[in-house]
Amino acid sequence: MAPRKRGSGGGGSGRGGLSFMFCCFNSSDHPEITYKLREDFALQSMEPALPMPGYDELDGMFSELVDELDLTEKHREAMFALPAEKKWQIYCSKKKEQEENKGATSWPEYYIDQLNSMAARITLLALEKEEEEERNKTIENLKTALRTQPMRFVTRFIDLDGLTCILNFLKSMDYDTTESQIHTSLIGCIKALMNNSQGRAHVLSHSESINIIAQSLATENIKTKVAVLEIMGAVCLVPGGHKKILESMLHYQHFACERTRFQTLINDLDRKTGRYRDEVNLKTAIMSFINAVLSQGAGETSLEFRIHLRYEFLMLGIQPVIDKLRSHENSTLDRHLDFFEMLRNEDELALSKRFESVHIDTKSATQVFELIRKKLNHHEAYPHFMSVLHHCLLMPHKRSGNTVQYWLLLDRIVQQMVLQNDKGHDPDVAPLENFNVKNVVRMLVNENEVKQWKEQAEKMRKEHQELQQKFEKKERECDAKTQEKEDMMQTLNKMKEKLEKESTEHKNVKQQVADLTARLHELSTNKLEGTVWMEVDDAKVFKILDLEDIEKTFSAYQRQQKEAEEDTLGSKKVKELSVIDGRRAQNCNILLSRLRLSNEEIKRAILTMDEHEDLPKDMLEQLLKFIPEKSDVDLLEEHKHELDRMAKPDRFLYEMSRINHYQQRLQSLYFKKKFAERIAEIKPKIEALTKASKQMLNSKSLKQLLEVVLAFGNYMNKGQRGNAYGFKVSSLNKIADTKSSIDKNITLLHYLITILEKKYPKVLQFQEDLKSVPEAAKVNMTELEKDIGNLRSGLKSVESELEYQKKLPQQQLEDKFVSVVSQFITVASFSFSDVEDSLNEAKDLFLRAVKHFGEDASKMQPDEFFGIFDQFLQSFTEAQQENENIRKRKEEEERRAKMEAQLREQREKERKARKAKANGEDNGGEFDDLVSALRSGEVFDKDLSKMKRNRKRINNQSTDSGRERTITKVNI
Repeated sequence: MAPRKRGSGGGGSGRGGLSFMFCCFNSSDHPEITYKLREDFALQSMEPALPMPGYDELDGMFSELVDELDLTEKHREAMFALPAEKKWQIYCSKKKEQEENKGATSWPEYYIDQLNSMAARITLLALEKEEEEERNKTIENLKTALRTQPMRFVTRFIDLDGLTCILNFLKSMDYDTTESQIHTSLIGCIKALMNNSQGRAHVLSHSESINIIAQSLATENIKTKVAVLEIMGAVCLVPGGHKKILESMLHYQHFACERTRFQTLINDLDRKTGRYRDEVNLKTAIMSFINAVLSQGAGETSLEFRIHLRYEFLMLGIQPVIDKLRSHENSTLDRHLDFFEMLRNEDELALSKRFESVHIDTKSATQVFELIRKKLNHHEAYPHFMSVLHHCLLMPHKRSGNTVQYWLLLDRIVQQMVLQNDKGHDPDVAPLENFNVKNVVRMLVNENEVKQWKEQAEKMRKEHQELQQKFEKKERECDAKTQEKEDMMQTLNKMKEKLEKESTEHKNVKQQVADLTARLHELSTNKLEGTVWMEVDDAKVFKILDLEDIEKTFSAYQRQQKEAEEDTLGSKKVKELSVIDGRRAQNCNILLSRLRLSNEEIKRAILTMDEHEDLPKDMLEQLLKFIPEKSDVDLLEEHKHELDRMAKPDRFLYEMSRINHYQQRLQSLYFKKKFAERIAEIKPKIEALTKASKQMLNSKSLKQLLEVVLAFGNYMNKGQRGNAYGFKVSSLNKIADTKSSIDKNITLLHYLITILEKKYPKVLQFQEDLKSVPEAAKVNMTELEKDIGNLRSGLKSVESELEYQKKLPQQQLEDKFVSVVSQFITVASFSFSDVEDSLNEAKDLFLRAVKHFGEDASKMQPDEFFGIFDQFLQSFTEAQQENENIRKRKEEEERRAKMEAQLREQREKERKARKAKANGEDNGGEFDDLVSALRSGEVFDKDLSKMKRNRKRINNQSTDSGRERTITKVNI
């Protein structure tokens, strides 16, 4: 890697002309910064201001200077090996810089005071533009000082807890500051502090530092995001740093209130900003971070961990996003995308080997289940596997409530068992919300705790049931109250109408009484002349009496109301009369309550053939179950004088029994209502038979397909000159059962489709030719003929009843049976005749189709015959799709192989260039160089080379195993 060039201006350049090499891969200790001298480095020509001291004194002074540079032992030796003149020149240059920077700004205390002041004021006062620029300049100067000042500056800054000041500032920022350059500069300060071993160790040992850095991902400032991701990606490469990064992402998930810990990364990866350079930089930083998280830490050795963590990204939709990122055509970004996909392919291939499979489609639940089932089929763990599946059936499946928490708990328990190592440590840190996965796993071992957990679960279940029952009870009560309210309103309205009516009648009666009194008075005057009554004047008494009290006490209306109440009470005391079976009466009563029609209305509907559509079809079907039987009619006739006392069902049956030919009328009405529906059910079946038979007879593609299949069968059984002239159509479905001896996942049907696509592309149209076959396969001829027979007998019954009704004299004006049914018979007979003719035509075509394919027409039914072709069509479509998937996978592998070849050449050139520059020195660099290596993807070179060698070895094995092929026979 090219060394970083530093100028001599600004805050000083005590490390100018040196390249800081970071080495962290071969030691478990904290990484440390190492130095090497550039071969092309030329010291500035200058004359020291002071005379050079003696060698011993110079070595002591130079040793103090080297101590401040934080060098490794190897590079310390290289520095001490310099000539005395160069040592003195370097020493004088450094001392001159220190003299120039003796101001207050060269001390950590100044910057820490400034940081504390900014953090205190940032939430209180709005900043002017000039003040904001001044603050940003101060933070930039701190960043420069942390990079260029002597080691004692960094040590002093750490001792004064300067890192905590930066972190507090980051935590206290408002929105405007978060989106400003100040935020970016603060992150740069942390990055500069991590640029030497002591500062890096301090940052990594701080309990909150990585978490607070991760919080900065919430900003919309792209530069800040990139800086954060570069720091976090580089920390992944540091021993012990990978787990801290996972913890920080979990912290960020809660901080940002997101569903998953990597949601922000995928959103930013898919988001467009409209600024190409910024967008590519951000997406490159995200992909480099993702690759570091996947391949470092536990991901270096654990296939399970990589698959587990990658699945989290795949569920967030990273794959289609990666496909879109290819359009940026940026070589650095493509390098990270290539590494992600190559690592994924290698892991999927390794997983497939465990199950002796070519490819595992992890999106297919069916394939995953089948692989697990086959692996455990004869294993002692199989019963436990089935137990897990059975209990999964009983798990809550509703969307409401906390149902997902149960599945999340189960998911985390399985993840825990898969990921934990021999010591029981889990390399991932994502806990289950509201549950402690480790505690749950521990409970599986402790029987007492298992019992307690079960009791708690049972208690929760009972509480849930009780709450559900209470809710349902309240719901029923509300429904009942609503119904009661409606009933009361209806009753009140009726009572209101009755009272108004009686009030009017009462007024009329009073008027009549007044008129009658006047007439009597006139008559009485004539008769009472000469008697005492002529001397009596009752008008005087009216003035004294309380007439209202008399009216209230002795009102005729009140007497009538009381008599009515007494009559009602008396009627309630009379026991209802019921002579029919109790169970039948109860069911009849339920039916009548659902009908909500009076006996007269039902009777009128039957006589008029339901011209007002009062009787639905389902109610008619129920009424047919309550035809009055002869025993019922006899009993009801005996008690007809007690009609008022009869129960509602008894009275209904009695009223219906008075209708002439009630049963026949009801059956005719039901047949009339159901006729159109039955015809509509039968017609599609007949049309499907007709169309399918014609398609089978006329399809040239199907004929050619059978020709190819016959050729296959003859060759595989007896060679090119086989003597079979045909085969049973049922043999078509055996093609899909004939497996290749080379690859058990490939069948003869897959191979046949491949041949058809290459040699007979027009044959593939036979699927379009046989569109009606799936519907015809559902038709059962016996049931179809039975339906036709029922229609025929029903029509005859209606016609017989019509003839009977015509002979009777018309007794009631509302009886419209003859007129309505006559019209119906005319239309229905024509429709039925048309359906019957269509069925005969369909039968003829079907017989021709069966004979056309050499089958026995007397034994083969439509559902069996067309079912064979329907099953073949389904198998053919599935095999076509599987062939397409195999083709896509092959094309993808070829594309990757080509891409890897190009990358190999490019990487080889880069590697040679780096080797020439390094001239045999150790690879590595300072923290900035590590970030650069991560950004460019160079840090993944070793893994890429290893994956390429594995891919080449696998391809060679596939070539060797494919040299011999056997032929599998199929019985035709």
